[in-house]
Amino acid sequence: MPTAEPSPKAASLVGQEYEVEVGPVAHGGHCVARTAEGRVLFVRHTLPGERVVVRVTEGREDSRYLRADAVRVLTPAKDRVPAPCPFSGPGRCGGCDWQHVKPGAQRRLKGEVLAEHLRSLAGLTAEEAGWDGTVEPAPGDKVPAGEVPAWRTRVQFAVDEQGRPGLRRHRSHEVEPVDRCLIAAEGVEELGVERRAWPGIESVEVAAATGSNDRLVVLTPRPGARLPLVELDRPVSVMRAEPSRSRGGEPPLHRVHGRAFVRERADGRTWRVGGGGFWQGHREAAGVLVDAVMRGLTPRKGEMAIDLYCGAGLFAGALADRVGERGAVLGIEASKRAVEDARHNLADFPRVRVEHGPVAKVLPRTGIASADLVVLDPPRAGAGGEVVRRVAGLGARRIAYVACDPAALARDLAHFRAAGYVPRFLRAFDLFPMTHHLECVAILEPAAKGARA
Repeated sequence: MPTAEPSPKAASLVGQEYEVEVGPVAHGGHCVARTAEGRVLFVRHTLPGERVVVRVTEGREDSRYLRADAVRVLTPAKDRVPAPCPFSGPGRCGGCDWQHVKPGAQRRLKGEVLAEHLRSLAGLTAEEAGWDGTVEPAPGDKVPAGEVPAWRTRVQFAVDEQGRPGLRRHRSHEVEPVDRCLIAAEGVEELGVERRAWPGIESVEVAAATGSNDRLVVLTPRPGARLPLVELDRPVSVMRAEPSRSRGGEPPLHRVHGRAFVRERADGRTWRVGGGGFWQGHREAAGVLVDAVMRGLTPRKGEMAIDLYCGAGLFAGALADRVGERGAVLGIEASKRAVEDARHNLADFPRVRVEHGPVAKVLPRTGIASADLVVLDPPRAGAGGEVVRRVAGLGARRIAYVACDPAALARDLAHFRAAGYVPRFLRAFDLFPMTHHLECVAILEPAAKGARA
């Protein structure tokens, strides 16, 4: 039987320009617009209500939508400011989304995105979610329009073929060389990583602790390249990661000199975080989130608590401190290096144990049938229905869900509601200024309110 000839490939629209009226903000650092023909555009470097000329960066004639950059602003919004960063703009660094927006307006845009996801994915109004509609700035981040808070204590610089450090362009592997990152914390910038060449290096990851003077860089060499002699502007520990082509899961790390970790401070304790390990990037984030979670859960002496996706043990330690010697805490974490850190950090709590492995597999194996309190701080994709149902089955009087993605949060809140838990209140924090990201803490209780309060 003869087969039909394949249809010709649709023509690319990359480079095509349109003049459009910009509509509402959408998740991902862009706004929605439509061409005169009705094509949907996701447009960066613009604001709702602006009239702009856009240039298509991704899409074909048969695409459901197109991606584009605003390359000329015809009617600016009142919240627009000149971008402080010289590396920001169409086709440039993709690290920030809102350099062209006043700080207060950035938080309003993030609030609009969160509200839309709660409505469309969780079926909740802000009031039903217990949220007052605001996105709270972190301490010390209120800066005048045109200025940028230097908040980011962990930065991964990419390195181009010429050995120049920089950051990736939006949705691209191309490197935008930079000589300074405005959102990087002082402890990162004082090392001078951007002001030297890195021949043979693929990436330079910098961690600048806020609880100590510890500074650590993780170098990933290109395959076959040798590690250069590292001479930076401040004392620094150095580790080497295996080249990315050989990675499967966590890349092996090797200490070159100095400590293989940095020491952080939060909730009155010192935390060891190994090279390549997870710790909140904002200098104030750990303290802000621990405070919000503990206020929401109100732990009591003698309670049993579970910390899922526990990382270096931040929430597990805070819980252990509050439930006391008669209480107990279980942490579960998939990263082997993070588990080693957590066990070190929590060694002085005899009734804390940390298990290694994926939450969905390890939690059922623990044999724990009930708990008083649960904290979830899942990765960006969220916890998912299987984990949510198992957590709900523990019958906790309160659950704290820490989310770095509003869509994942809303999806999991819908799963929780189906499993019998509803949000009592929710707070949103702008812990990623100049980007579209935000952090949320939702406190959930059984829908049959009052039974376990």
